[in-house]
Amino acid sequence: MSGASVRSRSLKRVWRRTPGGRAVIHYRRSKPYVAVCGVCGGRLGGVPASAGSLRKVAKSSKRPERFFGGVLCPSCLSAVLKLSVRSS
Repeated sequence: MSGASVRSRSLKRVWRRTPGGRAVIHYRRSKPYVAVCGVCGGRLGGVPASAGSLRKVAKSSKRPERFFGGVLCPSCLSAVLKLSVRSS
């Protein structure tokens, strides 16, 4: 990769030393992030991490179809629902 296609900051820049002693920049695509819970920070199940497959699937397949699906893990969700019910 070279030229205008690598000028955007969507590619990660990694400095590498060549066998000839020069320092050059290699451009890498960043790895897709793993979805985490907004409360406890644990990994969310049922949410795919590969960015390439997310474009091709329906929205209902990208995260669970329930309250706070793709945002909270089931244990934190039950804790939040219990607090809301008990406070009202």
